[in-house]
Amino acid sequence: MKKSFYLYVLTFRGGDWSDSKVRFAEEMFHEHNFPKQSTDFDELSTYIESFATDNLTTVTFDELWGLYVDQG
Repeated sequence: MKKSFYLYVLTFRGGDWSDSKVRFAEEMFHEHNFPKQSTDFDELSTYIESFATDNLTTVTFDELWGLYVDQG
């Protein structure tokens, strides 16, 4: 079974703060309502669009989603 998007993105935590993926991961970690078990693009995208912040952006989500899909 494929790990959730949340678990994948957590691998970026603790990196260089200048990397938008690192900032996204840190922000996502602190979002208590983030759909942690989801592997569904539409569910995750809707959440990000609804609760976007300076670090939790749709642009970075799209980049991370591409990496997530590629890592298969």
